[in-house]
Amino acid sequence: MRYVVLWPVLLCASVSVVLCAPARADGPPTPPPPPPAPVPVVGRFWPVGVRPTVLRGWKPPVTVYGAGHRGVDLAAPAGAPVRAVAAGRVSFAGRVAGQGVVSVELAGTDVRVTYEPVHPSVRKGDEVEAGGVVGVVEPTGSHCAGTTCVHWGALSGGDYLDPLALLPPWLLRRAPSRLLPVLNVPLP
Repeated sequence: MRYVVLWPVLLCASVSVVLCAPARADGPPTPPPPPPAPVPVVGRFWPVGVRPTVLRGWKPPVTVYGAGHRGVDLAAPAGAPVRAVAAGRVSFAGRVAGQGVVSVELAGTDVRVTYEPVHPSVRKGDEVEAGGVVGVVEPTGSHCAGTTCVHWGALSGGDYLDPLALLPPWLLRRAPSRLLPVLNVPLP
């Protein structure tokens, strides 16, 4: 039986750990960043339909330019109306990279929501009410493979938010089942 001497490997690993270990600061440790501000629950309507299917959820990027999904994709047929989730002012309505985009700054918050691909029916500066139509889903330009969808994003300052957090819980979940009386059936 042969034994292999591993001490050179262990020595190299030990040296690399010591050499690669971060230097300790002489002062107090850096405090962690403050938690993000809570997302205001101001939404009163889904952007499309009633409880549309979420085809792709929110996945925040780790870094500013990192991979992630900075919004949610909602299933919607081409031509479906796109509604403002809350009251606000249109900050942009036009085309970006060949796609129609509508951005709305929500009233009383620092949150801006964006819908795309949307053919706008509003212009920059227009006031919109919660549930007001801002455009219709464009038939092309969707990044949802095999179907049309609306990408709904939310931004507060420089931070991306989960747009679903703008909606109250009663709007997010399905209503509970309700038993109704059955007519013309004798009681047991």
